[in-house]
Amino acid sequence: MNWDNFRFAQPELLWLLLIIPCFLLLRGKTGRKASILFPSTFLVRQVAAFVQSKPGRFTGWLRALILTFALLALARPQAGEELSKITSSGMDIVLTVDLSTSMWAHDFEINGVPQDRLTVVKEVIREFIEKRPSDRIGLVAFAADPYLISPLTLKHDWLLERLDDLEIGMVTDGTAIGSAVGSSVNRLMDQEAKSRIVILLTDGANNRGQIQPIAAAEAAAAFGIKVYAVGVGREGIVRVPARLDRNNKPARNSDGSIIFTSSRSSIDLKTLEEIAKKTNAHYFHATDSDELDAIYNEIDTLEKTDKELSVRILYSDLFWIPLAAALGLLVLEQAFGQTRYRRLP
Repeated sequence: MNWDNFRFAQPELLWLLLIIPCFLLLRGKTGRKASILFPSTFLVRQVAAFVQSKPGRFTGWLRALILTFALLALARPQAGEELSKITSSGMDIVLTVDLSTSMWAHDFEINGVPQDRLTVVKEVIREFIEKRPSDRIGLVAFAADPYLISPLTLKHDWLLERLDDLEIGMVTDGTAIGSAVGSSVNRLMDQEAKSRIVILLTDGANNRGQIQPIAAAEAAAAFGIKVYAVGVGREGIVRVPARLDRNNKPARNSDGSIIFTSSRSSIDLKTLEEIAKKTNAHYFHATDSDELDAIYNEIDTLEKTDKELSVRILYSDLFWIPLAAALGLLVLEQAFGQTRYRRLP
């Protein structure tokens, strides 16, 4: 339920709310026929001021509130989103992200603080998504196998939530670059957008999967899909967590710091370059967060196309909320009428 898209299904009935001020004005002009006759108006004024004014004012406002809520319920308030046609000035993009354990390497920094590769990658991808509100973007994560995290969507808030959920270890370890490219191409091959691209991000070499990376790139090229290949991380010796705990997180010392060891980082940059070349795209290598930012900014300058899309949005009726309020106040008004503010015949 999205409260940003609140509406009344029958807003013309809201004009009936003008009855309420008329009701409040007119209720003091007329009254019931007198049950007791008084020889003097002086005595009546004294009795009315002492007994009737506050109870009468309270029940009058209570009845006005009951009528207000009843009319609001009649106008059928709704919250949600509506089915509409929109024009997307952009392209279809699948972001393909490596989640192998080598992404734990701490050779990147954010504000001078060493960070693992995935943390930096997620920050850069988040900024990229936020810059392209009119593009349909999907998300595929891979290690030993590829998994669809989000289909192509314009609901980027939801997409960013799925991006935040990405964790190293959520997929069986390995690096199946060919399978990841193939899975991403499958998400784009039947789309009608003139510009369809895959942004592949990895820090390793293909060692799993049944599809070879070059064969997957050739398939992408056959469908006119570009694959921008991004290698992340430094080659050579890098710092990595010495071991992972039972929650698949880096083990820490008693002071909370991560226990590190050294490991060799090997990225198959030649294969990534060939993948990009086969699909008429570009290959990149980022060794720090600034370079990674620059890469995604360059990709952000790609061609755009206008495409009309149907976005299905549903509304939920909320008439029961003001109706329940009206019934509750009606019960309260009746209770007061039979007790504290009971009138004599």
